[in-house]
Amino acid sequence: MFPLHVLTATSPFYEGMCESLIIPTVDGRYGVLSGHSDTICAVVPGELYIRLPGGEMRVAACAAGIMKVEKGDVLVLVDSAIRPEDIDKDRARRMADDAREQLLQKQSIEEYHAAQARLARALARLSVREKYIGE
Repeated sequence: MFPLHVLTATSPFYEGMCESLIIPTVDGRYGVLSGHSDTICAVVPGELYIRLPGGEMRVAACAAGIMKVEKGDVLVLVDSAIRPEDIDKDRARRMADDAREQLLQKQSIEEYHAAQARLARALARLSVREKYIGE
C-alpha cells in the first residue's frame, strides 16, 4: 500500500492509503503499485481507478492534469474528478455538443485546443456514467 492524494482544482477527491492506481495518460492506462519508481506523467481526460485497502474499487471520470510519484507517495493533480453517480448525463451531453460546435468555428489555436479539452472531458464523463450507471 502507498499514500495517495488525488486533488482537484476545487477540493480533494481522495486522500488515504491505496493498493493500486490506474490513470489515463497520452500513452494509455498507467498503473501504480506500492514501491513504484519515482516518476512524473501527464494525465489526460478518462477513467481513473483507485483500489482501496480491502479491494474496494473507486472509479472516477477525471480531467487533464499531472501525476507525481516520489519516495512512495503519489500525488495526482487534475482539473476535476467525478464519481459516476455524480455525473449529470444531460449536462455532459450539452457540454460535448457545445464543444463539438466550437470545434467547427473559425477560431484561434488556443480556443481550438480549449474546445478539444472540453470535448474530451465531457466524453470521459459520459463514458464513465454509461459504463457504471448504465443510463
